[in-house]
Amino acid sequence: MAVDSAYGRRGAWGVVAILLLVGVHLVRGGTEQLTAPGPPQPLAADAPAPAAPPPPARAGLPASAPLAVTIPAIGVDAPLTRVGLDADGWLEAPPAGHPDRAGWYGGAVTPGEPGTAVLTGHVDTPAGPAVFHSLGALTRGRTVEVRRADGRTAVFTVHAVELLPKDGFPADRVYASTRAPELRLITCGGTYSRATGYTGNVVVSARLTDLRA
Repeated sequence: MAVDSAYGRRGAWGVVAILLLVGVHLVRGGTEQLTAPGPPQPLAADAPAPAAPPPPARAGLPASAPLAVTIPAIGVDAPLTRVGLDADGWLEAPPAGHPDRAGWYGGAVTPGEPGTAVLTGHVDTPAGPAVFHSLGALTRGRTVEVRRADGRTAVFTVHAVELLPKDGFPADRVYASTRAPELRLITCGGTYSRATGYTGNVVVSARLTDLRA
């Protein structure tokens, strides 16, 4: 598969700038839930732990489009589809008709490149739990694997799981540009109401620590 040469010119600072300009809300939807009154599975995110340094990172990789994400600890094995920003500047999620898919934000680096890559997915849809339903149950030390078009699998180790409010979301911290290859996984979280949707976002931070051919 040919790789978009523009990937290498995009940095995590661009994600920060875009999200700051559009109000730093991460996932526009969050009003799909029909069956349960509260946020599904933000377990680790509900219990903040003392800050810990991320694990040492391996060297970054060249750009390559991601094909699928696997999170063994919560049973996720999902194809990835490229997403962008909608007309109002909100980060898109994959179509609600495909709750088993996750999205990767094509305006940032690809997973494994130096910088901050972003994956997003629904927590639920009218049909029930979706791909990132259990994202908040992750804990430090668990792994997230991203299969890439170049045939390699980038393995990231989780170093933070947070439940962050959409009002005043700290985009400058979450998306801070680093030299290390980082990954952010995002879904809706917090309390839920039919009128306004979820009050927050579950954000998982992970760092590239291994590579498999």
